[in-house]
Amino acid sequence: MILAQELIARYDLNGPRYTSYPSADHFSGNWSEKDYQFELQQRAEHRRDDPLSIYIHIPFCENICYYCACNKIITKDHRRSAQYVTSLIQEMDQVIEQLGHPSCLLQQIHLGGGTPTFLSDEELGRIMTALKERFQFSSQGEYSIEIDPRHARTGTIAYLRQIGFNRMSLGVQDFDEKVQQAVHRVQPVQMTLSVLEEARAQGFTSINMDLIYGLPFQTLDSFSRTLARVIEAHPDRIALYNYAHLPHAFAPQRRIDEATLPPGQLKIELLAMAVQTLTDAGYLYIGMDHFALPQDELARAQSEKRLERNFQGYSIYPQFDLIGLGVSAIGKVGRAYVQNVKTLEAYYDRLDQGRLATYRGFRLTFDDLLRRKVIQSLMCNFELEMIRVDEEFGIDFEAYFEPELNRMQEFLDAGFLKIANRMITVATLGRYFIRPICMLFDVYLEKKRDKPLYSRTI
Repeated sequence: MILAQELIARYDLNGPRYTSYPSADHFSGNWSEKDYQFELQQRAEHRRDDPLSIYIHIPFCENICYYCACNKIITKDHRRSAQYVTSLIQEMDQVIEQLGHPSCLLQQIHLGGGTPTFLSDEELGRIMTALKERFQFSSQGEYSIEIDPRHARTGTIAYLRQIGFNRMSLGVQDFDEKVQQAVHRVQPVQMTLSVLEEARAQGFTSINMDLIYGLPFQTLDSFSRTLARVIEAHPDRIALYNYAHLPHAFAPQRRIDEATLPPGQLKIELLAMAVQTLTDAGYLYIGMDHFALPQDELARAQSEKRLERNFQGYSIYPQFDLIGLGVSAIGKVGRAYVQNVKTLEAYYDRLDQGRLATYRGFRLTFDDLLRRKVIQSLMCNFELEMIRVDEEFGIDFEAYFEPELNRMQEFLDAGFLKIANRMITVATLGRYFIRPICMLFDVYLEKKRDKPLYSRTI
């Protein structure tokens, strides 16, 4: 499928990925530790027994990947992780103190990074033991960890399963050697497949592979070969991300020669080819960047109109409170987003003072909650029932969003959307442009209009 160049030119904008609304760049530095304490105490008072999610950020990596936009610390000194694990547990206890020691149900855990397996097996075990001592684990819980196959030690996959992890995400990006060299991530195919096979043998219930399109030297032929190898491996889920080239914001990306990046037309062709290839192979196109086998929980959640989107992407669970632990970790508690300090020095200093590590956040207004609902519905289920929004928020959708609906006409004319019986439905063509569609409802974009802080939408 080749889209007209004028469509790409018109809608290939800079825009948020909407893992939250508003996006994290709108979090306020005026946010204080007391604001976070208030939200945690409100949960302890009013939602004490509600399930909880936890995200833990491990910032360490041995090597730098030039495309990476994550908060990371490049070091080969593994001694640095011992103090970090101790501080994570310390932060865990400080948060729990504000929650009133609820021993609540922990429905989700996600260890991201960085490279979580930079930590030794013993250190990973310390984290999981600390969590089990402080929370109840659900028999139906999702406990996931990101794995760099280049740093998966012998026996580590079996150990991860033993201590409670049941889901895994493997970083791949691209199997083409020329692309790998250009982004400084050389990772032989068999290395990745060996980790995947071991995870299956150990009983991991869901395995995801991360891919990126838009990397240096990618062509339709080269990326089709990568897709063929991924399909042969048959992971349960595939995340296909659009490379966000923002060298002004992320210094490692300055090492990528922009002349080697695929232009907009080729990027959309890469995306279209990937969507077609993966769907032909039996994967369902879940949304902006996710595919899943029909029997996977993501696919079932979408078919039942209960798919959600959070800071880790698409999720099968409702908007549980999310506690972020570690450097730069983002959480969501009640009507507020909260983020930790971004440097190790500041993180250790806050905890040593007995303080929470938060440094900025955002408390959502009624309008924010309403617009988040609209964007989530379009992002996750490709449809929105106006009457349901009316009932939940006590509004008249057409009146409240009259300006947005007027601007939506160009998307209707382009064949991206349909409106009938007070239902907005995203057409197949429109799924490629779901971010620009959702941007219609984002009232914060005007403040950033002249600043290229976001990735391109295609």
